[in-house]
Amino acid sequence: MSNLMKAVRLHAFGGPEVLVYENAPKPELQPGEVLVRVHAIGVNPPDLYLRDGYRTLPPEWRPDASFPLILGTDISGVVDDLAADVDDFSAGDEVYAMVRFPEGVMTGGGAYAEYVSVPASQLALKPTGIDHVRAAGVPMSLLTAWQFLIELGHHEPNPFQSFAHEPVPLEGKTVLINGAGGGVGHLAVQLAKWKGARVIAVASSKNETLMRDLGVDQFIDYTKVAADEAVRDADLVLDAVGGKHMERFLSSLKPGGALFLVNPLGFTGQEKADALGIKVSSTQVRSNGAQLAGAAPLLSDGTIRPIIDSSFRLSDAASAHQRAADGGIQGKIVLIAD
Repeated sequence: MSNLMKAVRLHAFGGPEVLVYENAPKPELQPGEVLVRVHAIGVNPPDLYLRDGYRTLPPEWRPDASFPLILGTDISGVVDDLAADVDDFSAGDEVYAMVRFPEGVMTGGGAYAEYVSVPASQLALKPTGIDHVRAAGVPMSLLTAWQFLIELGHHEPNPFQSFAHEPVPLEGKTVLINGAGGGVGHLAVQLAKWKGARVIAVASSKNETLMRDLGVDQFIDYTKVAADEAVRDADLVLDAVGGKHMERFLSSLKPGGALFLVNPLGFTGQEKADALGIKVSSTQVRSNGAQLAGAAPLLSDGTIRPIIDSSFRLSDAASAHQRAADGGIQGKIVLIAD
């Protein structure tokens, strides 16, 4: 049996063209790990940031990489082998996972490959009602939405604030989701509806049909209407976009409401939020096999539907990254490894 596999590796930081499809050593199992034969891989923003060397960060925060490295965290595939101390899975099980996040954020999670080793605690059985492509598009985006809206699921220190993030009750509440057409946003819409919220989706016009299909109660095309001016007295705003002027959404919230920021860097409205009694909170998504297992029935029965923007062969990962750079993504981009 060969100890080599095909993988997409980086030998230097840069644009999509630095992604090289080549032979690489197959991972060696460590205690507590499962070797997965990968069928599909989800493409996520941290993949793009790492490929680029995190150039938007201050120099002292950028990764001191040891090349070559393999990007990626989100996988769906089949169990190929198990460490001797793993008894929760069996060879041949179809599984999905977000691999080593955030611990691998600066070194890569190893997912852009034919095989990846996964800590068993980060792995879950793949939902039976969806294929590997859709399952691979789920983990990071769903876990982000789940940990913001449903259950944090861990006690690790919060890198963004001095207190632990706490989801708020959603039943009967009005929830505005900014960036509703994206990977996190379209799943957050569905989780909020599942929990009984009235959902206002903010996205571009091309997403309106999808948002209506997902059951949103109000759709706002941000290219025509400023959501922060059109909405008042929401109980919760989940901003899945970030960037400049996140504080504008404080005016959309009722006093005592909550503003959840998926990417809080650059938020400048804390003083105003305090004056209004609005809770501003963020958290770092973390790998969690138990939460993926809990979400699996919702994915299998169609309560939550992952939307795939586009798919590419693993060998054409550069084109997938270029698609991500082009923007206007609806749902997720996925690489197919088989």
